Amino acid sequence: MAEEEATAVAPTPPVMRVLGQFIRDMSFENIMAQKGAAADVQPDVQVQVNLDAKKRTTDNQYESSIKLNVTSKAKDGDATLFVLEIDYVGIFHIENVPDDQIHPFLLIECPRMIFPFLRRVVSDVTRDGGFPPLNLENIDFLSLYRNEIARRQAETPAKADA
Repeated sequence: MAEEEATAVAPTPPVMRVLGQFIRDMSFENIMAQKGAAADVQPDVQVQVNLDAKKRTTDNQYESSIKLNVTSKAKDGDATLFVLEIDYVGIFHIENVPDDQIHPFLLIECPRMIFPFLRRVVSDVTRDGGFPPLNLENIDFLSLYRNEIARRQAETPAKADA
C-alpha cells in the first residue's frame, strides 16, 4: 500500500523535446570589404543578446528565440568591420512544467539547448564572410534572465511615481 501511495504522490518530471530549430532572420554585412579596407586590423567584437519566447497554437508547443547583434570594429579606430544580426529559433514540446515556472524555463533552459547550434552558425557565417571564425563564449542565460527581471522591477516603481 505504501508503495502505491509513493507512486501516486511522486511528482511527474518535466518533459522537453526539441522539435526543430531554424534561422528566422539573418543579416551579415562585410563593411570592411565594401570600403576596400585592409584586412590586417585587430577586431573589437561586441555581442548583444535578446531572448524571446511564446506559446504556439499546438498544445504543449513553445518557441524560444535568441537574437544576436554582433558588431566588430577596429580596435585602433571606429571603423566597423562587420555586422551580424541573427534571430535563431527553437521549437519545443514541453510538459509537466508549472505555469509559474514556464517563463523562466523558456528563457533559460530552452536557449541553453539551442545555443551550441547558434554558435556554429555564427562561426560559419563569419568565416564564410572573410573573417576568422567567431567562436562565441558561453552565455549565462540564468544571469541574463535575473538581470532582466531586476531591471523590470526597478523600472516599475519609477513608472508608478510618474
